[in-house]
Amino acid sequence: MTQNCLELRGVGKSYGSFALRDVDLSVPKGCIMGLVGQNGAGKTTLLKLILNLIARDSGEISVLGMDNRKEEMAIKQRLGVVMDESAFHDFLTPQKVSNIMAGIYPNWDEGQFAGYLQRFGLRPGDLIKNFSRGMKAKLSIAAALSHAPQLLLLDEPTSGLDPVVRDEILDIFAEFIGDGEHSILISSHITSDLERVADYIALLDGGQLIFCEEKDALLYGYSVLKGTREQLERLDRSELIGLRETSFGFDALVERSEENRRRFEGLVFDRCTLEEMVLYFIRGKKR
Repeated sequence: MTQNCLELRGVGKSYGSFALRDVDLSVPKGCIMGLVGQNGAGKTTLLKLILNLIARDSGEISVLGMDNRKEEMAIKQRLGVVMDESAFHDFLTPQKVSNIMAGIYPNWDEGQFAGYLQRFGLRPGDLIKNFSRGMKAKLSIAAALSHAPQLLLLDEPTSGLDPVVRDEILDIFAEFIGDGEHSILISSHITSDLERVADYIALLDGGQLIFCEEKDALLYGYSVLKGTREQLERLDRSELIGLRETSFGFDALVERSEENRRRFEGLVFDRCTLEEMVLYFIRGKKR
């Protein structure tokens, strides 16, 4: 029995000017993996490849131990999906969404869906066309969670939500993986959300997977180095992962180690946030 809910091996997709190249990625059971990167880095393309909405040019994709092409329908019965834009027609209501989903998913739980609607403050009879972006996101999340999925694929699910509702949804995601048998792959620009709930972080840039590491190892494995411009002139810049220069000085990303403590003695070492880390890795790649 596989210990991964999702496995990608050598996955590639070319659009001419853009290419996703040789992506190897595994999402273990019982975890949340955050997928980060700039707009156009390939995050949505990767999610669409997993769902077989677009055909891959190379590689293999296994979802819940099944080939995502050969057993696509069986896989989709066990997936919960939230894309960046609402999939529901504006002239539907949440109640009609429930009726439609009950005909698609044998495990559809109308009571659970109604519970999420109440929890999110959505009325079953209101037209979706009158919903805000945040309300549509909440409806999509409620639908994704109400048919006993084993894996959630989420593309910017908390975009447009206020901090209180985002916090509640993150709690729901943490509950979802609590039994060790469920997993989530979530693409998000809100790195503070991922810093709170993710177990792993994968960074895509320019169609390449830059890293996929445990979140805690990343946050505790790197520091932001700060100093004056004069101190920068005495450093070997090749030892810096990413660098930002200002009129007053500089800050850069470096590995947190005793060797670097000695190497950069006299400079300031600060804690690195996930957002800073992503920025520095991208800058370092393009430097």
